[in-house]
Amino acid sequence: MTAEQFHAARKFVVTQQGRIAYLDIGEGPTALFLHGFPLNSFQWRGAIPLLSMMRRCVAPDFLALGYTEVAKGQSVAPQAQVAMLAALLDRLSLSKVDIVASDSGGAIAQLFMTRYPDRVNSLLVTNCDTERDSPPRAVLPVIELGRTGKFADEWIGRWLADKDAARSDTGLGGQCYMNPSRLSDETIETYLAPLVKSATRKALTNAYAAALAPNALQGVEASLKRCYVATRILWGTGDTIFSTADADYLAHTVANSLGKRKVPGAKLFFPEELPELIVEEARFLWSL
Repeated sequence: MTAEQFHAARKFVVTQQGRIAYLDIGEGPTALFLHGFPLNSFQWRGAIPLLSMMRRCVAPDFLALGYTEVAKGQSVAPQAQVAMLAALLDRLSLSKVDIVASDSGGAIAQLFMTRYPDRVNSLLVTNCDTERDSPPRAVLPVIELGRTGKFADEWIGRWLADKDAARSDTGLGGQCYMNPSRLSDETIETYLAPLVKSATRKALTNAYAAALAPNALQGVEASLKRCYVATRILWGTGDTIFSTADADYLAHTVANSLGKRKVPGAKLFFPEELPELIVEEARFLWSL
């Protein structure tokens, strides 16, 4: 899926939280794809075309990210994102989904499936927050910049203006991708341009970053131990943000864990670089 195809496929649905941008591709039982930060549903462009042959693939943009238009005064904190997802599914008349989630989307997935266990068939989750490591130490500078209203301009705006900086060792590419040289200008634009296109969007971007603390997963461990949603963990070992120990923790915490698979050398956003692994693991999980 190219950026042009992604933009052409975008749909919107109005909820109390705002005008939610999403992809809706394929037929059959529904899979809900939850992206990371500061990405949007374009993250899943490699996996969705392959999985849409067996699932209706719904991929929203979270509040404050991507092309979703947030209602005035609306919180963009993790619990508000959970409420938005529930409202989105209601508007689309979807009673139950399989979830595929990455990064902060993985944290929101944990909150969603413990709050609405009857609405989730399964969870395939990649590197993400856990109760014992949320927010991770590497994200603390992002949170502080968000709190002071500087993250959007000093990081997102700078990367958008200087895409080589975005691909550098200290940029989005170097920090989160195995092969940052493959992070194209078009992809950077698709992810980052909406986040700084106006003063209002910059404020929302900063608000999302600031809301990564305090720990939104505090207390979720007890719920995960009672949650019988089938859960499979796919974890990149090259990630400098989330520890591989977090994969072990999740595998031993979720009541219906189907184990973990570690991907050597893979960084945070490897689902974008290795969509074939997402497809393989999703097909395995959905066949059970």
